[in-house]
Amino acid sequence: MTIRATWNGAVLAESDTTVVVEGNHYFAAQDVHDEFFVPSNTQTSCPWKGTASYRSIVVDGKENTDAAWFYPSPKDAAAEITDRVAFWKGVSVETV
Repeated sequence: MTIRATWNGAVLAESDTTVVVEGNHYFAAQDVHDEFFVPSNTQTSCPWKGTASYRSIVVDGKENTDAAWFYPSPKDAAAEITDRVAFWKGVSVETV
């Protein structure tokens, strides 16, 4: 079973081994196509996962601001999502 994340016609990530936390698929960094991402200064905090950082997605000149997030140094309870990326804001994540 392959999980694929797409937005605006582009495949952003694809993997056979995502980690699902709170209904979100977290893709390993090596399964994410970096050419579609730009840095963001946005950060949020989760009581049990820690501080999340964000990246915006750019495909064919269209930007989806802060649509990808990751935990660079998650708390111990969320260690399984270290170096993994999840998506929201209209990014389609489906089994293919």
